[in-house]
Amino acid sequence: MKSWRTALLPPLLAIIFALLLSSIALLISGADPLLAYGTMLSQLTEGSIAVDTVNLATVYYLAGLAVAIGFQMNLFNIGVEGQYRFAAIIAAIAGGALQLPPVLHTFVIILVAALAGAAYAAIPAILKVTRGVSEVISTIMLNAIAGGIIAFLVNPDQFGVQTGNNVSTREIPESGWVPGIPFGNAGTLFGFVFIAALVGYAYWFMLNRTRFGFELKASGESTTAASAGGVNAKKMVLAAMLLSGAVAGLVALPELLGRDYSYGITSTQQYGFTGIAVALLGRNHPAGIAFGALLWAYLDKSAVSLEAISVPKEIATIIQGTIVLSVVVAYEIVKRADIAAEQRRVGRALAGNGRKPASVRDGGAL
Repeated sequence: MKSWRTALLPPLLAIIFALLLSSIALLISGADPLLAYGTMLSQLTEGSIAVDTVNLATVYYLAGLAVAIGFQMNLFNIGVEGQYRFAAIIAAIAGGALQLPPVLHTFVIILVAALAGAAYAAIPAILKVTRGVSEVISTIMLNAIAGGIIAFLVNPDQFGVQTGNNVSTREIPESGWVPGIPFGNAGTLFGFVFIAALVGYAYWFMLNRTRFGFELKASGESTTAASAGGVNAKKMVLAAMLLSGAVAGLVALPELLGRDYSYGITSTQQYGFTGIAVALLGRNHPAGIAFGALLWAYLDKSAVSLEAISVPKEIATIIQGTIVLSVVVAYEIVKRADIAAEQRRVGRALAGNGRKPASVRDGGAL
């Protein structure tokens, strides 16, 4: 079982280190770090920043979960970006064309998005298990192809609708929307936040309460050992990529069904790459990913306020980047400290029983 130190200390150290490094950057630029951080913190009570942060974190959370599923199998699904964009355009086209009762309409759109994301992830998955093609290379290429597919489908000659200077899919009828929760002047919270929480719980339950989750983690730890235990490693690779793609297919839905109701070339991008950072920060745990998503979204939303005090908003990007880099280092440091502490504990226990550790008896080191 992991200690609290292994679980909580690394992200805290990473955040502190990121703040220190960002403070140095601020001082070099002639700005006051305390004023900058105070300005960013004060934004939580300003206007709709708090609600906007949670809404954006919902998107980041789904992207982080999609990446984390691949990480559990030691797969680097860098194609979440392409998978969610492909799924979004397919779901938007289907949602705009269908005429169904409320709830059922929404359910069908969500199902179409998940299936489209899984189908797009199936391409690198099949290449991986049949030809040994690296999922990193294949998914990067598919990210670029997704952009071309969207440009083709949104064309007015296909499924696009010209609205002013913008071209997008036909608007989804209200029966397909996910109603939000209004907070007056503070904005409207996406109703999809509850669906995202349900997906996070399903991810946790799958990993910790099902045989499939156990086999998935076992295959990720060692495919050789898993195969010896009767687990088909190739089957697990395929399943992990399909699940990752299905969750990736949901990434754009909070905005699509809760705010925009159509999808076009100008729709927000780069959520998939942010999901990688969020999954790393959260260490693939649903609660950790939620924390990472909220932190990332808050830094994105509050960064604009820095311009009011003549501080470049890119300082938030520095904080985000250093958090990701330092969290990896921090986890390794704490992990080694825990191993050393465990070795000392075993040594003391053996010494108390009148025995010496094997390394001492054999003249070696632990």
